[in-house]
Amino acid sequence: MSFLKSLFGGSKSEAPQGDKALAQEDYKGFVIKAIAMSSGSEHQLAGTIEKEIGGELKTYKFVRADKFSSREDATSLSLAKGRQLVDEQGDKLFS
Repeated sequence: MSFLKSLFGGSKSEAPQGDKALAQEDYKGFVIKAIAMSSGSEHQLAGTIEKEIGGELKTYKFVRADKFSSREDATSLSLAKGRQLVDEQGDKLFS
């Protein structure tokens, strides 16, 4: 089965999951989380942005192609990317 996954686009990358948050920060009413996403020995820029709107928790997931050898670099840049997305789009992220 793993042969078929690799043949048809599957990979060994971990999908972003809420329980693998490496760091989080509150920013302008949003919660930004850097998510663990590894591909071999590299760490990929990934995270989530959350905000409660109308009593409902909304979540926006992002994954970028950028890869880093250091987990710390991936974590700090994931948080920075989350801040950039909030600054650019705000609540429109959830539309």
